[in-house]
Amino acid sequence: MTSPPPGGPLLLGPLLTQLRLARGWSQRRTAAELCAVAGVPTLSRHEVSRWERQVRVPGDFWLRWLAVVLAAPLELLTDAATSARRLAPPTGPTGVARSRAALLALAQRWRADPRAELLVAAPGRLAGPDVPGGGFEPAPPILSDGAARSPEEAYAADLAGLRRLDDLSGGADLAPLGTDRLRRVARALPRSGPAGRRRLLPLLAEAAQLAGWLAADAGDPSAGLDAYRLGLRAAAAAGDPALAGHVLGSASHLLADAGDPEGALLLARTAHAGGRRWASPGLRALLLHRVAFAAALAGRPEAAGQALRAADLATTAPAAGHEPSWLYWLDAPELTAMTGRTLVALGRPRRVEALLAGAARERGRPRRAAVYGGWLARGYLQLGEVELACEVAGAALVDAIRAGSPRASAQLTEVRRGLAAHRRAPAVRRHMTLVTTTRPYLPRPPSSGRVRDRRR
Repeated sequence: MTSPPPGGPLLLGPLLTQLRLARGWSQRRTAAELCAVAGVPTLSRHEVSRWERQVRVPGDFWLRWLAVVLAAPLELLTDAATSARRLAPPTGPTGVARSRAALLALAQRWRADPRAELLVAAPGRLAGPDVPGGGFEPAPPILSDGAARSPEEAYAADLAGLRRLDDLSGGADLAPLGTDRLRRVARALPRSGPAGRRRLLPLLAEAAQLAGWLAADAGDPSAGLDAYRLGLRAAAAAGDPALAGHVLGSASHLLADAGDPEGALLLARTAHAGGRRWASPGLRALLLHRVAFAAALAGRPEAAGQALRAADLATTAPAAGHEPSWLYWLDAPELTAMTGRTLVALGRPRRVEALLAGAARERGRPRRAAVYGGWLARGYLQLGEVELACEVAGAALVDAIRAGSPRASAQLTEVRRGLAAHRRAPAVRRHMTLVTTTRPYLPRPPSSGRVRDRRR
């Protein structure tokens, strides 16, 4: 009998895919078999696809016939369907729900079998519909210093430069650039031979992770989840489970920020379970912090505490020279701030100033200061320090504007909700005046649901 994967509960979509492929059936053949035994001629392969992608969950009628056709215990299918329904997304745009369901299903398939057929795709498929703006031809590699480089070296240098720009500016400005870099690498893949493909696949995964991160920071979760899905496929095809784990950990962070802690926790646990064996010390600590944060937001203090303790044991600081280049930003102060954020989410703010003040007051990295400043303000509120909360929240608001980060700006909404209980306090009135004054300058997510390229 198929058992739940270590990364979390077994979901129906990946289970149906696993059972179908074990019989060597296509989705069309599965639909035909179901129609034959159930006497219902209208079920198509498209409905089977929706079940496997978890866009829909079949009801009891079809679960019974799926158990017959796939020779699986009905209890197993029913339990998996219950898990899938429990992880139904919070109310939100349809596109986000579909992107979320597809990523959750793909993540469990990766955890069960990193070499599954639909992950190791042909070059043209990996550069296909998952790529934003996939119909455009690639621009030549950017050679900023005029040096002779291979295309892969130029793409890698370009991605490294964009990652460091992310320290200074937010997704409102950088998300179109992330999509452009992803498009360039993806459209180069089908033209590459076997050796070029081996070099490009890790770059495609890195470009997708960065594009997803920037889209999430710009307030476009659907685009972010789609990019992360492509990143997972590329990392799996490249045979790099550590990078795949980082992609899923980033996607977990997106869902946590979007108010979906259960989905975030499932992705974080899957990322850690699938990537920890190959991860560097810093990445292991980061993956455990993703688990801790999601568990805290999901109201699971024991799981959060356990993950925090494991992260402390994984490493006291990322090992210099032994971490992947895409993790250059992770250092001991960042891990300390992550611990502080999780403790605030758990309602344990006693050490909040020692853990978060450094990141919240850091100059030169405005989005980081805005995000951790928001959590420091929430911690002060939990301690009853209203004036300190207003002071820190005001600085974080200004940093969010400087960074151009809709994500950082949106997180400060929670601080304002907490301040509402103290609205008569002079410090709160001053803060609300600042909010009103700065509202026209606040970065906002795209209204279309997709980040638009400002250069067009």
